[in-house]
Amino acid sequence: MAARHPPRVLCLAGFRQSERGFREKTGALRKALRGRAELVCLSGPHPVVDAAGPKGAGPESGPCPPEEQLRGWWFSEQEADVFSALKEPTVCRGLEEALETVAQALDKLGPFDGLLGFSQGAALAALVCALSQAGDPRFPLPRFIILISGFCPRGLGLQESILQGPLSLPSLHVFGDTDRVIPSQESMQLASRFTRAVTLTHSGGHFIPAAAPQRQAYLTFLDQFAVKDQ
Repeated sequence: MAARHPPRVLCLAGFRQSERGFREKTGALRKALRGRAELVCLSGPHPVVDAAGPKGAGPESGPCPPEEQLRGWWFSEQEADVFSALKEPTVCRGLEEALETVAQALDKLGPFDGLLGFSQGAALAALVCALSQAGDPRFPLPRFIILISGFCPRGLGLQESILQGPLSLPSLHVFGDTDRVIPSQESMQLASRFTRAVTLTHSGGHFIPAAAPQRQAYLTFLDQFAVKDQ
């Protein structure tokens, strides 16, 4: 009987998440999926200045370690390192660098079976899939996508029209009924762009759920993509 290997998943962090912070935020999920999926975390390319600084940081603490630097995928204003998911942006500053960061990760760390994104990372993952389906050679079409607290990215100009067409790959959309950062209707709108969408709701807010009910839903979705040895 052929052995089955768990799918490898490239996970894109949200805005203002460090590499270490995103690994911690996905810790419960990685534990829940142990042996059933391999998650590889990736944060954005752009440092985000946080006036408060990381926990424990102060004038005498020295520079922030790279893995603790808060990062984002792109900014919605030209002069400020900020991002708003719910307002029409004046620019999408840094988006092309974000796409190139994902392309390099797919090339150097891959191959991957699927993508997972949280919040701004979910919007970027959806855009990557749309570009892939449209034939962008930088992005191999994944077998599936998982979007947690996702939304349709705004203000992407010509790229925005790509997301208007139906996306055909299997997708799992996870969102909270009381999410005040990305309201559930935003995630539902993104899910409507996918022809094979499965939705998973929870009663909480803006986080990555991994309790028993969600764990079973993740496993049911992921098990169909386990890779068989030849």
